[in-house]
Amino acid sequence: MVSLHQNGSRGSSPDDSSSAIHPSAKCLIKRSIDILGAFVGLLILGLVVLPLALVIKLDSPGPIFYSQTRYGLKGRPFTIWKFRSMVQNADDLKQMVSNEAQGLIFKNENDPRITRVGQFLRKTSLDEFPQFWNVLKGDMSLVGTRPPTADEVSRYSPHHWQRLDVKPGITGQWQVSGRSAIKDFEEIVHLDLHYQAIWSPWYDLQVILKTITVLLNRSGAY
Repeated sequence: MVSLHQNGSRGSSPDDSSSAIHPSAKCLIKRSIDILGAFVGLLILGLVVLPLALVIKLDSPGPIFYSQTRYGLKGRPFTIWKFRSMVQNADDLKQMVSNEAQGLIFKNENDPRITRVGQFLRKTSLDEFPQFWNVLKGDMSLVGTRPPTADEVSRYSPHHWQRLDVKPGITGQWQVSGRSAIKDFEEIVHLDLHYQAIWSPWYDLQVILKTITVLLNRSGAY
């Protein structure tokens, strides 16, 4: 468990009742949209899982799926699922790859750990489809913040924790504002907090529609 820092106090619990709950985290309309979207996403996943599993195995030895501990609403840990897009020992090789981003994120446009099939999965965002299971479980939402890793949250400053006042999302403000082209963590934080300030169920639907457009254009993903 990562030591949490919220609202400027060290070691505060993610379940601290004194910390504010963002309206989106308890909105039944948003949760209904999430459940409906999760069912649609899992239906599509069921149609593509066998061919994708085959090409992933043929392209690179290792498991079909990749799982990792991420941190969601109020810093609560959960296991995220994706189709594996990197070599199976990618986490061990991370220190050998240069980080082209600024701040508490890791990005490399030509990351050598990404497999050939993985490049296609990322360009099309098909690697993200198993996360619809996380949405159905309630760990994630269709729209929210990018869920951080343990290494990232262990170095958070107090204001960074504000981005976890909402559930993490498969898509979000960062997704429709440049995706991987955004390489400054503080800019991501700014976008996340802007999303929280203007959030409404209707705005979530707008972000989902914008995300579909971004995916069709395959812009900003690697």
